[in-house]
Amino acid sequence: MPTGNSDIASSEAEEEEADQEVVEEDNNPPEENTEAEQVEEEPQETEESNEPDPVEETNTEDDVPTEHTSALNSAENYSDMMHMSKAGIFDQLTSEYGDQFPDDAAQYAIDNIEADWNDNALKSAENYSETMHMSKAGIYDQLTSEHGEKFTDEEAQYAADNIEADWNENALESAKSYQESMDMSLEAIRDQLSSDYGEKFTQEEADYAVENLN
Repeated sequence: MPTGNSDIASSEAEEEEADQEVVEEDNNPPEENTEAEQVEEEPQETEESNEPDPVEETNTEDDVPTEHTSALNSAENYSDMMHMSKAGIFDQLTSEYGDQFPDDAAQYAIDNIEADWNDNALKSAENYSETMHMSKAGIYDQLTSEHGEKFTDEEAQYAADNIEADWNENALESAKSYQESMDMSLEAIRDQLSSDYGEKFTQEEADYAVENLN
């Protein structure tokens, strides 16, 4: 039997099978491409999940030195109990005869204290009127003096405008003090009460005081 034709037929059959396999491979894209696409997508998911959380605001109170807090507490006491001015409190906090806080601690206290300086000036004015029987002008000068309370002019004016006092009675009480402690004459008392270098009562207030001395 001849074998040449059968070998050729067998060879052709094998080639056809090979061609079919190639076609099938072409029609079915390799899974490697899909995996590659997945690999490319994964970093995007990772980037989203790795976004940093919003930074929370730090509680600044935790950063305040203890000495600054102590200065603020002292300042609040001076304001609430003694009705001092802003400048007066700063000087008291830093004075070597006072609280001896460093300037930065005292400044922190002044910057953060909640106080009504007009009201403090008014309460100080009332104290001078009730305990020392001072005149309106004398109280104003004491409130604004660098050697006194160190309130601002506006704060002192607020106090002078809003204080309720009997200035005639204050002048009379001052006159009695001069008469009893210094044995002054009536005219000398009158001059002392109305003098710009003395009590600074008005002339009418000084006259009332002298006329009503016993």
